[in-house]
Amino acid sequence: MDRLSSTTVLPDAFQGARDDFSMQMGLIWGQIRAPLIVPLLQLAVTVCLIMSLMLFIERVYMGIVIVLVKLFGRKPEKRYKWEPIKDDVEFGNSAYPTVLVQIPMYNEREVYQLSIGAACGLSWPSDRIVIQVLDDSTDPIIKDMVELECQRWASKGINIKYEIRDNRNGYKAGALKEGMKHSYVKHCDYVAIFDADFQPEPDFLWRTIPFLVHNPELALVQTRWKFVNADECLMTRMQEMSLDYHFTVEQEVGSSTYAFFGFNGTAGAWRISALNEAGGWKDRTTVEDMDLAVRASLKGWKFLYLGNIKVKNELPSTLKAYRYQQHRWSCGPANLFRKMLKEIIRNKKVSTWKKVHVIYSFFLVRKIVAHIVTFIFYCVVLPATVLVPEVEVPKWGAVYIPSVITILNAVGTPRSLHLVVFWILFDNVMSLHRTKATFIGLLEAGRVNEWIVTEKLGDALKAKAATKAPKKPRFRFGERLHLLELGVGAFLFFCGCYDLSFGKNHYFLYLYLQSIAFFLVGFGFVGTIVPNS
Repeated sequence: MDRLSSTTVLPDAFQGARDDFSMQMGLIWGQIRAPLIVPLLQLAVTVCLIMSLMLFIERVYMGIVIVLVKLFGRKPEKRYKWEPIKDDVEFGNSAYPTVLVQIPMYNEREVYQLSIGAACGLSWPSDRIVIQVLDDSTDPIIKDMVELECQRWASKGINIKYEIRDNRNGYKAGALKEGMKHSYVKHCDYVAIFDADFQPEPDFLWRTIPFLVHNPELALVQTRWKFVNADECLMTRMQEMSLDYHFTVEQEVGSSTYAFFGFNGTAGAWRISALNEAGGWKDRTTVEDMDLAVRASLKGWKFLYLGNIKVKNELPSTLKAYRYQQHRWSCGPANLFRKMLKEIIRNKKVSTWKKVHVIYSFFLVRKIVAHIVTFIFYCVVLPATVLVPEVEVPKWGAVYIPSVITILNAVGTPRSLHLVVFWILFDNVMSLHRTKATFIGLLEAGRVNEWIVTEKLGDALKAKAATKAPKKPRFRFGERLHLLELGVGAFLFFCGCYDLSFGKNHYFLYLYLQSIAFFLVGFGFVGTIVPNS
């Protein structure tokens, strides 16, 4: 009888324990809500609104500058001297400067022929150009393929050098630095750099090098990227929108106002003397290109951006490759800011206004605030206010400012204006990784120097589709499952349900859409999906 009563009482005891736990949690929430949660959330809202205003003012300022540049026709040819390099009967080709073309690569099976072929096709006096292939490949088969390709072009009379190292120290920066040590480089005046998936047009050097020849104050000429696979999937279209804004607005504004912007690491030409004066390539961060640009700028050198010259290249089309790329592009600048802040402040060669531009506009707002406010405000703080109605976000901060910023961002790619809603949702998802990477860079945490080369597919998928019979692709479930995105998606979905039931601001419309975006990325349904062979 005692046993019976204990077994019948036990479930009731568990039920009571559950009720007690719920009551206790409710009591704790009630006790800490007013004195702790509300003030902290209100502080978070205030900080996020300040950051939103900083970003808004920066975007409007750049928009005004671009309009003025277009209205007054401040073309590069009007600001700097440009004329073709003239033939000299007496000196012949020696009247032309010697140009080094560097192509750093690492296991680039799908695209190495494209980049080497494009570089060897550059029009310039044959005895005044050196093509340097810096191959850090660890796959011996790919290494042999690249070397054979170089030999093939050498047999056609092209001055091409195939250079390898016995290590990968410094990654890309280390390869470029090592490449500059070869004896034949001492005779070169300028260096053009192209990543392994970049394909410059034959007239690239004729259109860029004269700016460096006729303007001794210029250290760098940067050109624009043209994406050959922008229409491959929705994710590449979203990337095109973000990068088009970067080139159309950010690079143009920097070039037109302070003659400073971040070198994009490729599709640009450097004056070798300026590169050496700035200290050459350094591998202390994952953004060796930006590092070099900032150091050269602090030496007083000027940069020029040429938006009318476009170099074809490939966007990462798999989610995995894009995430790694965004980590590097977000972590590196934040870490560089930490390392160079004192050096910039103490610099005596540049004006105070230029230092303010580099510290505030270039680094703080664009490389740090832009990432943090996008995720923290729109994916954490704003949804959290649904659960704490005592804290309100003004409409200008929740609706008007982000709307204007979005419109200004979308102007760079008019053909994709109809995709702006998808772009907002996808960009908010990726801001999770950018924010995490930014904090890793600022704090110099574990993955601060992680360098994973962005995977390029080239025509690999098309070739496989043409040669192989279609079969059901195999996937590893774990490879496509991203827990961070799923966790944020669940939080946003819960906030959306709460707002639908008890809220009054109709935030649930945004919260449901954003949670779906996080779930789609979390389950790996974004980008080109490459099946396991």
